[in-house]
Amino acid sequence: MIYFIVKGGPVMIPIILASVVGLAIILERLFVIHRVYRLDMESFSNIIYKHILDGKYDEALKVCRNHSEFPLPAMFQAVLENKELSRHDLEKMLERIGNHYVKNLERRLGGLVSVVGIEPLMGFLGTITGLIRAFMAWEKAGNDVTVSALASGIYEAMITTAAGLMVAIPYYLFYNYFISKIKYFGHELDDYSSRLLEIIVEERLR
Repeated sequence: MIYFIVKGGPVMIPIILASVVGLAIILERLFVIHRVYRLDMESFSNIIYKHILDGKYDEALKVCRNHSEFPLPAMFQAVLENKELSRHDLEKMLERIGNHYVKNLERRLGGLVSVVGIEPLMGFLGTITGLIRAFMAWEKAGNDVTVSALASGIYEAMITTAAGLMVAIPYYLFYNYFISKIKYFGHELDDYSSRLLEIIVEERLR
């Protein structure tokens, strides 16, 4: 590995640094998303719905407070603590809180997609600088040029391109994974909180 890094030339330094930054973002986001999904939202929601239908608002609020470190219980808690508000106001409040949690999940993903975009470009830059070195060696050697004289520049050209793509491809897959998980999570928050509002409005009409 060290051999290929050295042969890749100076452009390998920013390629490696960017890959480290991207990896740190991936690991941190994996931890955050895994923590959010530790709560079974369907089971939790059904428990809260049952308490409300039974008229046990205090019990439902207690369960929410016991799990307030998770987004959905925090949203449910806000609704239950302000259940006297109109449905429109409750919907606005839920939308604001839900957007806050989704934005937290999306943090640093802009940095990750920047790494994905920059890595191939730095690889192509290494290709150009490597080819420049190869042609300069060719010009210097003239008719006496040998493969070994050109090898250093060609090595740099090929290795940097490969390194940039080797980082960008898996990182792009991770980026799409995060986006899909966050999008699905946002839909779940919306579905379960909408059902909560429907139950509360129905209970008011009784």
